[in-house]
Amino acid sequence: MQAYCVKCREKVDMQNPEAITMKNGKPATRGVCPKCGTKVFRIGKAA
Repeated sequence: MQAYCVKCREKVDMQNPEAITMKNGKPATRGVCPKCGTKVFRIGKAA
């Protein structure tokens, strides 16, 4: 799954994607950028 890395300023394929639920109850996916190691985040249900 792709997410936008703020540090690299580009879309990357996230490593270790983890399905989470935000405080408001909506689904999201959290992972790590393979290039710089920064946490990346994508709102919406994971595929």
